[in-house]
Amino acid sequence: MLPPTITVALKEWAVVCHALETGRQMILLRKGGIVEAIGGFELEHSRFLLFPTYLHQNVSMLKAEAQAGLSHTSAEPEQITIGSAAEVTDLIRLTNRAQMDALEAEHIWAPPLIDMRFNYRPKNPLYLLIVRAYVLAAPVMIQNTPEYAGCKSWVPLSRPIDCTDAKPVIADENFLEHRNGIRALIAGSAA
Repeated sequence: MLPPTITVALKEWAVVCHALETGRQMILLRKGGIVEAIGGFELEHSRFLLFPTYLHQNVSMLKAEAQAGLSHTSAEPEQITIGSAAEVTDLIRLTNRAQMDALEAEHIWAPPLIDMRFNYRPKNPLYLLIVRAYVLAAPVMIQNTPEYAGCKSWVPLSRPIDCTDAKPVIADENFLEHRNGIRALIAGSAA
């Protein structure tokens, strides 16, 4: 369940935001934005808006199905449309590449992107986030200010965004079934 308003956003490729918003995908991969806490690991934010980014999207890092309409851009747009939010239901530390291989049908990423995520800062663990996406009742256009620029995961927004009437992308029963399936695939390839 989302709070009535949210003031923080997770920067993610626009094509991945679209995959979450349409129910094509319900996982994210992260090395940053996760802190070690007593009893395990925690996200800095478990509920957030999705902040679509365009500059670093890379066709060669996506499956063919996600490449349609993707064009190279030399700069981020001056305005960003925030149309969705997400809630992390599971934070799973991945221990090997086989776990992502088992999830091949669950995402739009090509193997080079997954390899890059595992190989980037190899001493830092890679985490899989299972997220429940919500579409906002009314998308909000914001200025893409210099404070939002750069390679960072989290951006505090200058004003709260209303999430009151946001609707889940995937119905409750379907989401739980799919979530359990993802968890089982990861567990089955953990060795």
